[in-house]
Amino acid sequence: MPPSTDLHQDPAPVLVEIVRGAMVESRHRGAFAVVDAAGKIVRSAGAVDQPVFPRSAIKPLQALPLLETGAADKYGLGAEELALACASHHGEPVHVQKVSAWLCRIGMGEGDLECGAHLPTDVPSAQALIRGSQPPSQLHNNCSGKHTGFLCTAACLGEDHRGYIEAEHPVMRRVITAVGDMTGTDMARAPAGRDGCGIPVIGLTLQAMAQGMARMADPTGLHDERRAASTRILDAMAAHPLLVDGTGGLAVEVMLVAGDQVRLKPGAEGVFCAALPKLGLGLALKIEDGAGRAAEVAVAALLDRLGCFTDDQRMALHPFLLPKIKNVAGVEVGVMRPAAAFDF
Repeated sequence: MPPSTDLHQDPAPVLVEIVRGAMVESRHRGAFAVVDAAGKIVRSAGAVDQPVFPRSAIKPLQALPLLETGAADKYGLGAEELALACASHHGEPVHVQKVSAWLCRIGMGEGDLECGAHLPTDVPSAQALIRGSQPPSQLHNNCSGKHTGFLCTAACLGEDHRGYIEAEHPVMRRVITAVGDMTGTDMARAPAGRDGCGIPVIGLTLQAMAQGMARMADPTGLHDERRAASTRILDAMAAHPLLVDGTGGLAVEVMLVAGDQVRLKPGAEGVFCAALPKLGLGLALKIEDGAGRAAEVAVAALLDRLGCFTDDQRMALHPFLLPKIKNVAGVEVGVMRPAAAFDF
């Protein structure tokens, strides 16, 4: 697939249009990169060489030390735990119960999580807590599975886990090193901040993020231990998409329908990453204004244009490829559609 031309010159081309009636009402700009394991850009639009905060979209990369330290094998972790380590879950009972059981397995509990508490993003689960006058706990945090994975590595290596979310803690040093290795990024020189769950967040270019995912999708160039870890993580995501995301989420639906082709991971502020094992590619996408609605339309369109869906799969995913806009009475009044950046 040859790269696009003019769209590359615009640092943030329009990726998604919101149409109401016969008029484009709103436009969402952004950029995306599709890259192979060697770092070659296969397809792109916008400024893919500018750093963005990847947020939760790179959790599969952050999960690598869970296997490479030997923690996964020491505690007998299966695909469910590995999927939760990559998750931005919705705080549904299945997520809470499985994270709690995992913590018990390593001799820890909810109080050891340093991710903070928030209501489930799954509305019925949040309503159930409110009706029962129960406050949310750290287990409901969408990152509780990832944090349990972090704690698991500390337990395995006999480290004091307190303060594990700080950049200088051994847990975070391992995570930051793994991400830097996979993305080819000098993490010490990259922009840094703090993520919503408290851990460091490091600015990565879309090209680097996509290459990191491509190296998981095509791990032939990795050393044996990392190659095996990458394969196990991606297999776990495909086997348990509900644990990676939540009921009704785009990542769940895409992996349920086309899990043999796509491992999809959303992040906050309009970021998505994906590994495409059959194509040996990775992708990264960022909506400039952070709109999640636009990010979902854009990444679905990109996956479709890359040939990740059969005709039957495309039909099953049609509500995500061309989402309808309805008013409060349920009447269709418009549509969200991919823009010209995806005309390839």
